[in-house]
Amino acid sequence: MNERPGSETPWQRWIRAPWRGLGLWLLGIPATFVGLWFITVVSLISGFVGILLFPSATMALRKQLDVYRDRIERCTGHRIERPYLPEPAPEPGLKGSVRRFVTLARDPATWRDYLWVAADPFVALFTAALPGLLILYGLWGYAVATFAGGMIGHYGGSDWYAYIHVTEGYGRDTGRVVSTAVVATLCIAAGYLLGPTMMRVYGRWGEAVLGPTEKSRLALRVRHLTETRSDAVDASAAELRRIERDLHDGAQARLVAMGMSLGAIEHLLDKDPEKARILLAQTRESSAKALHELRDLVRGIHPPVLADRGIGDAVKALALDHPLHVEVAADLPARPEPPVESAAYFAVSEILTNAAKHSGASRVWVDMRHERGMLRITVTDDGRGGASLDGGTGLRGIERRIGTFDGVLALNSPVGGPTIVTLELPCALSSPKTSPS
Repeated sequence: MNERPGSETPWQRWIRAPWRGLGLWLLGIPATFVGLWFITVVSLISGFVGILLFPSATMALRKQLDVYRDRIERCTGHRIERPYLPEPAPEPGLKGSVRRFVTLARDPATWRDYLWVAADPFVALFTAALPGLLILYGLWGYAVATFAGGMIGHYGGSDWYAYIHVTEGYGRDTGRVVSTAVVATLCIAAGYLLGPTMMRVYGRWGEAVLGPTEKSRLALRVRHLTETRSDAVDASAAELRRIERDLHDGAQARLVAMGMSLGAIEHLLDKDPEKARILLAQTRESSAKALHELRDLVRGIHPPVLADRGIGDAVKALALDHPLHVEVAADLPARPEPPVESAAYFAVSEILTNAAKHSGASRVWVDMRHERGMLRITVTDDGRGGASLDGGTGLRGIERRIGTFDGVLALNSPVGGPTIVTLELPCALSSPKTSPS
């Protein structure tokens, strides 16, 4: 029942939608109690106690509605972002409490949350929950037609099922029994047929009230850009330090040594030609090593195969040198933009390195494709699983790196495997694939 609507068949949606709607309606019960506590605190705002309690009541309401947002997405397929404006940095003392109260009270999402808990029980009753209630009413109709109607009449009771009067003698009145069964069948059929439509209506209601306003969306966007800019600056600084360190410890040291060797050779040419020849051979070896290190450094900055042939062939070249057996499938009709291509390449490279170091896998599968304006890359290994974004595997760093391009990383790694890492980066395919002539 946790399968998302987008991956279900129409038959599964018809069967499951009414019961999901009932579940969403029942989920409103705890939200209603939290909403009652919130409005009680609001009524105390004229006093200092209300100001102190308001942030905790607001956070409790937001926590409850975060559960609602997640559940609505799972049940209806409508993704609802958190709409709350960024809070200021916490400050101690009375001034900090008052400032937080003012910030939360001025956030439109705070009052939209309360609108939700006040109105949703009634909205859900006539949208999400209606199909399920129709089905339950139909099942009750079958019970009335088979045994409950006769029992009501036998004990002198009086009841109505739709327009059918259930009284004494009901069980012997074939017309009324058949009418009850027909109405019950229609209610059940209507419940199942209306289920997906009502869930879509309810999902739009959730987006309209629980989703962000344009103001909060802009503020959240500014915060996201601020964070990703900081990550990009940190990543660039770290990359520059790495390049400087590699040059200083590698090629630069070899070039300095070569200069000293050439100076010694200059003095030895007339005095000891044999020793000069030995030094020349050593200098030639040093120059080859320096050239190799410089090429490795260039590949670490931007591999030539990536620049020449694109990410598909670059990852295939990466797979050839990998210690594990890596299979690459690339379905890219053209090339992504160079910055996105580079970020995706190094993300895949780091994921493959992590797989070799930590997963215990023997095979890795890489799938790359462009769908709905997104570069989607899935890396799957047959290792032991149990990977985590907080487990020191470097995945959090990859997430921050692709976050600069509004990319997202999803990890599915149950204990026992397999581990599936999915990257999605929004991008356009800017130029056709090229290959050297």
